[in-house]
Amino acid sequence: MLEDLRIKNFALIDSAGLDFKNGFTVLSGETGAGKSLLIGALTFLLGGKGGTEQIRSGCQSAQVSATFYLKGLSSPVDPSKINEEDIKTPAQWLYVHGIETEDDRILIRRAVRDTGKSAAWIGDTPVTRADLASFCSFLVDIHGQHEHQSLMRVSEHRKFLDSFAGLDEAVENFTAVYSSLVAKRRQLAEFLSDDKTREQKIDVLTFSVNEIEEAKLKKEEDRELEEEEKRLSSFEKLYEDVDSVCQALDGSEGGSGAVPLLKKIRPVTQHAAVLDKTLENLNTRLESAFYELSDIAAEYSSYKNALVFDPERLAFVQERLTLIYNLKKKYASSVNAPLEEVFKFKSDAEKRLAELNGSENNREALKAEISELEKTVYRQAKDISDRRKSAAQKMSAQVMAILQTLGMKDTRFSVQVAEKSGSELEQKCGPYGMDDIEFLIAANPGNPLQSLAKIASGGELSRVMLALKTVLAETDSVETLVFDEIDTGIGGEVAVSVGQHLKNLAKKCQILCITHLASIAVYADNQLKIAKTVSEGMTNTQVTPVEGEQRVAEIARMLSGDTASPQSLEHAKAMLSKFSGIGEG
Repeated sequence: MLEDLRIKNFALIDSAGLDFKNGFTVLSGETGAGKSLLIGALTFLLGGKGGTEQIRSGCQSAQVSATFYLKGLSSPVDPSKINEEDIKTPAQWLYVHGIETEDDRILIRRAVRDTGKSAAWIGDTPVTRADLASFCSFLVDIHGQHEHQSLMRVSEHRKFLDSFAGLDEAVENFTAVYSSLVAKRRQLAEFLSDDKTREQKIDVLTFSVNEIEEAKLKKEEDRELEEEEKRLSSFEKLYEDVDSVCQALDGSEGGSGAVPLLKKIRPVTQHAAVLDKTLENLNTRLESAFYELSDIAAEYSSYKNALVFDPERLAFVQERLTLIYNLKKKYASSVNAPLEEVFKFKSDAEKRLAELNGSENNREALKAEISELEKTVYRQAKDISDRRKSAAQKMSAQVMAILQTLGMKDTRFSVQVAEKSGSELEQKCGPYGMDDIEFLIAANPGNPLQSLAKIASGGELSRVMLALKTVLAETDSVETLVFDEIDTGIGGEVAVSVGQHLKNLAKKCQILCITHLASIAVYADNQLKIAKTVSEGMTNTQVTPVEGEQRVAEIARMLSGDTASPQSLEHAKAMLSKFSGIGEG
């Protein structure tokens, strides 16, 4: 559930802070007041497109944040039940991404700067726009003329039907078996490829493995050789530096070194410490410094005496580095890649060689395994298909019954479940079964059923989604639904029916709806008014809750454009009393 929304410098909105409640909330206002801006800000927050055009004039950035409450969000997650490719809950998503929550609440923030760069956070963790959109898809579904029009994507239709039919787990299990079958078939195809191609692959892989083996590479050898090459090629400069250090420390070659100087003053500091006990600590420290510097001087001297320029070793190191460079060029992602990539290439190549050199027994065993998998895939796909077809009829009937009351009485709606084309099992089945699923609609009498995604208008899509959300209310996990332009082209009794449906749906989830119809707004549990103001030459959109007499006035405005006449106010009070349970007093 969306608890609050904070907007700063977004389009015409200077600053807005909104607290939302559960149930049905309506957003109303005059045409052009900026109702769509609120939805735009929410869409931006949920991972929609972000650009400099969204920043309020004269500002450097726009920011939107929201707090969501999701019961059980902070409960422990069982890692064994998480499939990273098919995460089912927001709690699982947060666990996989290492994001912690408190009190079942999560704060989401997003900002865009005038440089065009945007940033997003879930909790205190920075996330990419793709990750933001992935997580927020569990929280909010927006319907209308916006990016979240899931009905426009035919691939989503299967998910709606499977959810209605309670097939999510069965399809997930099928996908795992199907993926295994595809992998085994690919492996067998390589086994059965013509001998020439197979031998060519073996020759290439064998050459690569032998070339890497003959190099007798050692772990981290490239880095060690680079350090040694650097030392050997800079011998003269290195010797000069070490020699200078030796002279400064031990005073060799007639110099006055630090060690002889400390040795000379040691008796003096010792005598001074006898005369004054307060100098004992300084004497001890100087003595320690003498021994430490003496040891350092000895090690530098030993290092200098061991320094020998070895041109043969330098040539060997450079030759070795050239060999490693060429191996990386062939077998790693780049010449600067870690040597580990060459080792990995060799390991992978050896595995492929083992597969290609597999015995006939392995090949026959693989064929038998594929045969069993094919039977399992077909059996599961057929069962899923039968259940889908049965559920499709029920779903079509329920959705169409609701559409009759939503101003689409002549509309026919059908969930089409068609068998995939092809003659082979692997062609007839896909990762989700043997069916192609699509929603079809005929909005006018006599018209044939056609693709919903191609012919439905924005208002029709919203009402179809409302019908779907109504029949899916028991299984849908998204807790906040936003409807924009749901009242397009409707009025009268149809609008009343839409309002009633939204009210009923709000018993299962949180509903936000933009509308200009009073007959929808009066059903709402809460109402927000959007108004445009001009101050000091700057246009601003403001959002405020309306309650009591203010809400009566807003409903009166929506009814007749008149907020003052007794007739409009009385009509508004009567409607609110009838549909929202608000007293007339």
